[in-house]
Amino acid sequence: MSDPADTNSLLALWSRGEAAAGDALLRRFYDELRGLAAAQLGREWSRQTLQATELVHEAWFRLCGDVEPSFDNRRHFFGCAARAMRQALIDRSRRRQADKRGSGLERVQFDELLDLPSRPDVDLIELDDALRRLETLDAEQARIVELRYFLGFTIEQTAAALDLHPSAVNRKWESARAWLLKTLQP
Repeated sequence: MSDPADTNSLLALWSRGEAAAGDALLRRFYDELRGLAAAQLGREWSRQTLQATELVHEAWFRLCGDVEPSFDNRRHFFGCAARAMRQALIDRSRRRQADKRGSGLERVQFDELLDLPSRPDVDLIELDDALRRLETLDAEQARIVELRYFLGFTIEQTAAALDLHPSAVNRKWESARAWLLKTLQP
């Protein structure tokens, strides 16, 4: 793991427009981001031609965007990276759906997402819509789902990323799972 003080310094420099600091951050976290992307793409629903390297680059491009990036700390950075990867996958799914006019929808294995047996597949775009609704109800639960599902974080990793106690993350995860189950039922 990298030195938090050094990471925070690089994040501050990057937010002030120093591109070299952004490059240093990419080098520092590239392997970790690539590993998270590879795990995400290894999910059964993601049978696309997208490679982990491409997903990291797409997420990085989204993080840099048109405005100067601004991240408070490492956990904020990885939270934004989770959202960027999620959005890249959703956008790709929407493009594929538009290309096929709905005949080849990306499906998420619902039982994998919620750790529940025998649940039907859910369209990735429906999942994204549900997460947006959850975010309006409880933004922290939505962030927990993003980190757990889109980056594959454990309860402990999620707790560290959000500066919460693991038992609080577990309670919020259970609540989010129940809400998603109810919301995404056929």
